[in-house]
Amino acid sequence: MKLKLGIPKGSLETATVDLFRRAGFQITVSSRSYFPAIDDPEIECMLIRAQEMARYVEDGILDAGLTGRDWVEENNAKVETVADLIYAKQSFGKVRWVLAVPESSSVRSVKDLNGKIIATELVKATERYLARNGVTAKVEFSWGATEVKPPTLADAIVEVTETGSSLRANNLRIVETVLESNTQLIANVDSWKDAEKRRKLEDMKMLLQGAINALGKVGLMMNVEKTNLDRVLGVLPALKRPTISALSDDGWIAVNTILDETTVRTIIPRLKEAGAQGIVEYPLNKIIM
Repeated sequence: MKLKLGIPKGSLETATVDLFRRAGFQITVSSRSYFPAIDDPEIECMLIRAQEMARYVEDGILDAGLTGRDWVEENNAKVETVADLIYAKQSFGKVRWVLAVPESSSVRSVKDLNGKIIATELVKATERYLARNGVTAKVEFSWGATEVKPPTLADAIVEVTETGSSLRANNLRIVETVLESNTQLIANVDSWKDAEKRRKLEDMKMLLQGAINALGKVGLMMNVEKTNLDRVLGVLPALKRPTISALSDDGWIAVNTILDETTVRTIIPRLKEAGAQGIVEYPLNKIIM
């Protein structure tokens, strides 16, 4: 069995390779090849632009691939959604495709765009959005640098954003959200029906989601005298349930917990004050729920 897997080339490439590394798969990308090496003999990788991924998966050229839900919708692709992987190139969160206009524009809603020109890379999804709102406008495909087109080359744009900073830098104002998107692991319908390939994809899903669960988290372990246990537990966040285990010395116990990385620098000094000793912080690759 060989699973043909599409890795998104471009803005999501580095984040995807890093996520697979955390999940236990070592992917090596060469600038001279569209076929990255992977340390799993049952997987064969190919670099494909996210915009085209769903089409190749639907057609069976690839068994599975990672792409945005936005591009699945844009291509109206009939594929199986194996997993929602909430990560993106900057924030590991969702992204939005938004309708934006110049700050000086009189447009306040999509209804004001009748007869206007909208530039976007997401043409079909934008046309469906306009149709749902009863708006007739010309939607032009944008090859890039979409933010600089209003007001000279277009009245409005539909563009993807994580923070909105690029839009603000180009003096654009968000009017409405056209759709939200996140990265998905998708599969060809027939490949999903294949027992071996489905098992492989379900294992991959578990490991990838475990890697996402571990983002921003660290493990913390320490030794505590039993007489100080309540004080130490009082320092730890109330919703965290640490693992407590016995040590060879009956008067001491080991405490092990998982915390948000941003809180550890504040908590470690307080744990020391509460009597914890031998405090060790360690990184996490996966948390399997």
